[in-house]
Amino acid sequence: MKNIILHRTCLFLFVTLISFLGHTQAIISGKVVDSETKTPLEGASVFAQNTTRGVITNKEGDYRIILNKGGYELVISFTGYSSQTINIQADADKQIDIELKKEDKSMSEVVITSSNEVPDGLEKYGQFFLKNFIGATPFADSCTLKNPEALKFLYYRRSDRLKVLATEPLLIANNALGYNLRYELDSFVFYNKNSICSYRGNCLYTVMEGDTAQQALWAKNRQQTYLGSRLHFLRSYYDSTLKQDGFTVDMLSRTDAHQFQRLANPYDTSYYYYNDSTGNAELWFPQKASITYTKKAPEAAYLQQSHLPLNVKMQISYVDLSDAILIKENGYFLDQRSWTAQGYWSWKNLADQLPYDYEP
Repeated sequence: MKNIILHRTCLFLFVTLISFLGHTQAIISGKVVDSETKTPLEGASVFAQNTTRGVITNKEGDYRIILNKGGYELVISFTGYSSQTINIQADADKQIDIELKKEDKSMSEVVITSSNEVPDGLEKYGQFFLKNFIGATPFADSCTLKNPEALKFLYYRRSDRLKVLATEPLLIANNALGYNLRYELDSFVFYNKNSICSYRGNCLYTVMEGDTAQQALWAKNRQQTYLGSRLHFLRSYYDSTLKQDGFTVDMLSRTDAHQFQRLANPYDTSYYYYNDSTGNAELWFPQKASITYTKKAPEAAYLQQSHLPLNVKMQISYVDLSDAILIKENGYFLDQRSWTAQGYWSWKNLADQLPYDYEP
């Protein structure tokens, strides 16, 4: 009798698990072909930007990716073809067929052989680039760029700006968080006049293999990185758990450029709106916002590098939104170009970023 009950219990749990997974994951599949000949492209790369989910197409050009519910940028690339990016909502199984166009090689050759290229760029600007791209945090010290020869440095004297391109995806080993990164860099730009830095690209994470001790350390570091991060903040906003998770939001006064005022209700429709029909949350800050994470002090390295008192108890970041953003349940948002951060979050670059499919 006990065996029968045990068998039924296990069967129930198994069916429940399958049902749960079916509702929390979606299968995105399709075919990648040449836009003119419709010939399948074998070996094309298909991945969800800034996640660990990516595949290579088979002989028939077919791909299949399983994604947790949420929003993603699906990136499709193939040597000799222009890459394509598609915003998708992984709320149900979907078939998305892709047609890639052959790229104009002459244009890329003009860019790479530009007269503005710095001949000894890697030697002159290499460390500066790594500091502003990978970061200057303790975790950044555990990151290694495996193919620095792929970098091309261009300096524009009239605008006093440095631009960095890459001839191939950048391969980065993050030994602090246990990820290998394949970063397709569109461009990195640094303006010397105001020290503003921006970079764009697509990243695929691959989880490193390690022994039990390494896995435990990586899990601890990932959790440490997640708490108080932008990803944590956006998920908390979406889940309506800002207060419980330790976040406060202050808005810059319209009459005093040096005064921030606490939002009594950050979910007021003036700032936030959840659409039941789409599952998207819209966020809009009409003024600069100050985001404070109250449950953790900033790292000492940040305080030292920013010339701040070492007794600061909370992490403070500042956000400017040039337009409203749509937040998905996994913390992904668009348009990402609308978001500009200063303060603590701006110190956290690639070495301290987690994929959108990370779960603490």
